[in-house]
Amino acid sequence: MKWMIGASFAVHPDFKSHTGGTLSFGGGAAQVMLKKQKLNSRSSTEAKLIAVDNVVMMILWTKLFMEWQGYPIEKNILYQDNKSAILLEENGRKSAGKRSQAINIRYFFITDQVEKGNVKIEYCPTDDMIADFMTKPLQGEKFRNLRDLILGPQE
Repeated sequence: MKWMIGASFAVHPDFKSHTGGTLSFGGGAAQVMLKKQKLNSRSSTEAKLIAVDNVVMMILWTKLFMEWQGYPIEKNILYQDNKSAILLEENGRKSAGKRSQAINIRYFFITDQVEKGNVKIEYCPTDDMIADFMTKPLQGEKFRNLRDLILGPQE
């Protein structure tokens, strides 16, 4: 399973960020999630942590559901395009710097899941981040490329 989770920082009139996520089993998007974040964040890194927290229960539930249906999940990968967020998600408070010290501990639930082996976090270049289709206004070639990844090639 491949999850791509992203966030657009402070895009709403009240300066709250927006979460977007997709699940793929190889081609297309099997599951899509869009959600306005319920609290304000102080940085794009914090917005990405909140986005992962918004989606982590769906990630874990989907893995268990697939296994209960008889489909063992060998790789449950969460892709992110923010290396600072990846460090915080994998290492928890150990990677927190001056700007990230005040981040609420609840956003480090993912660190525990990484340590247990329930999910693996990997870097995905921003240009390939399908979740951006759900969180950012795209146009032109980038819009068409991400649309084709989600829906399949268009003729």
